[in-house]
Amino acid sequence: MPRRGENIYKRKDGRWEGRYAKSVINGKIQYGYIYAKTYKDTKAKLSSVSKPPTLVTAESQIMSDYNFETIALEWLSNISCQLKKSSAVKYANIVNIHLLPCFADKLISNITIDEVNEFCNSLLLNNGNHQALSPKSVTSIISVLKSIFKYAAQAKRCPVINLNGISIKQLQPRLRILSSVEQQRLSEYLFDNLTLCNLGILLCLYTGLRVGEICALKWEDILFDERILYVHRTMQRLQILDNNVRKTEILISTPKSECSMRKIPVPDKLFDLMLEYKQPANAYFLTGLPDKYIEPRTMQNRFKRVIKSCGIEDANFHALRHTFATRCVELGFDLKSLSEILGHANVNITLNRYVHPSMELKRQNMDKLSELLTVK
Repeated sequence: MPRRGENIYKRKDGRWEGRYAKSVINGKIQYGYIYAKTYKDTKAKLSSVSKPPTLVTAESQIMSDYNFETIALEWLSNISCQLKKSSAVKYANIVNIHLLPCFADKLISNITIDEVNEFCNSLLLNNGNHQALSPKSVTSIISVLKSIFKYAAQAKRCPVINLNGISIKQLQPRLRILSSVEQQRLSEYLFDNLTLCNLGILLCLYTGLRVGEICALKWEDILFDERILYVHRTMQRLQILDNNVRKTEILISTPKSECSMRKIPVPDKLFDLMLEYKQPANAYFLTGLPDKYIEPRTMQNRFKRVIKSCGIEDANFHALRHTFATRCVELGFDLKSLSEILGHANVNITLNRYVHPSMELKRQNMDKLSELLTVK
């Protein structure tokens, strides 16, 4: 790290860091840190905070003068080693893209509820500087902010506000489910235009695989002797910060939870098709090649073209999973079995998130009441 001046350093991320002695605890100097984009600004900030260190005993110490950036980056460094790479990247992006621009130079003990509420509102509204974020995205950002405040209170003994009362109202999104007619039309099109990619779409429609799971699937994951599909990898494109430049990279890894690693029996007709199109074991399912894959975004686009060719109303790839779960319930599947096939931790997730009775099923259930209307 290049050094200029007294206790001023240039960091690898391009920013400048200034260090100053703020207190002496049991004979040991405790340092504070400030950050700026240029050496000049850092020096100016440093001269405004530099002063003879205060003598503090361990018993009386309350670290209330940490700035938010110091705590946030320390929390991020500590937590990252405990997370999967996808989660670590997500948290890093939340900190760097959303939290630091708003709170970086503030003392964490001085941040108020009003400031946090104003921050939430700015994320939810399109203010010209950025597009409005969804309530779900803002909830994720606030969750990270709460974790940072909790770390500050527990690890640094900083007096911080309680953020438990802050929550973002989320509307239940309208989930797209293919009707029975649309599903039949899509199936017929895929059968008539079979390619490895279209076979992958068909597989998702009748097994509930996620788009990342079908993209990472290899032919070695098809246990032909047992007629079983083994799901143990997923693919995603992650957004990362590299020298303050936003880039993306493809990551193939195990699913986030153990429940998502599962074995799925394949329906007979679908299994016969897979047997007919069988490729080398180390090849990706969608390409038939060991060194070439189709990434989730490309798969989404191909699916869009397929349903457009079928004359089906717009839907995203995840609608295949919703449709699979809904059809299974309509056919009377055991909910515990369905939950495990979908890779959920418990049956409630399956019921609340993915299972949505169609109008046809509602009508059938209501028609059962007709027996009560029999007039003797």
